[in-house]
Amino acid sequence: MSDDPVILRPVAEDDLPVLEQFLTDPEAAGTFQWMGWSDPGRWRRRWEQDGLLGDDGGRLMVDGGAGRLGVVAWRKVVTSRSSYHWNVGAQLLPGCRGRGVGTKAQRLLVHYLFAHTPVVRLEADTETENIAEQRALEKSGFVREGVLRSTLFRGGQWRDVVRYSVLRDDIVPDEPLEQFGPGSGQSA
Repeated sequence: MSDDPVILRPVAEDDLPVLEQFLTDPEAAGTFQWMGWSDPGRWRRRWEQDGLLGDDGGRLMVDGGAGRLGVVAWRKVVTSRSSYHWNVGAQLLPGCRGRGVGTKAQRLLVHYLFAHTPVVRLEADTETENIAEQRALEKSGFVREGVLRSTLFRGGQWRDVVRYSVLRDDIVPDEPLEQFGPGSGQSA
């Protein structure tokens, strides 16, 4: 894993072109994240509404010593009238993949969401063929739960995904909390 610093921070207006790139550039999105062209203006509209941080989910920039590395995201999954959990994900720029950045970013997101929301469960899904993401999730403390058949449509065909989860009780309480942005304490 790279020794480069990795932090999470709120999305700033000048970060929006990076997010837009994931919707308009197949190479930037990567094989497993490219779902076809999409409206890049949606990020600006949402950012103007709530800074990409809302009650039903959000996005934080993954940043490092060399600048922007990608983005992490979470969305609410309602399981009953009185309970929910988060489904999480990460997307990195091409030059940042394969260096341990995704593992660090996901670990940061786990700590952030457990520190600032009452959920007891986080889950993540990735295609069965995305071995690198499966390794990153496992290194981040996620446990493989099983395969969901024909769940994701990409590239003209239905694909199976692997479901992972991490529970609040799975996290070691004395594990050092990672950084959430320069000078921000842990208030990203």
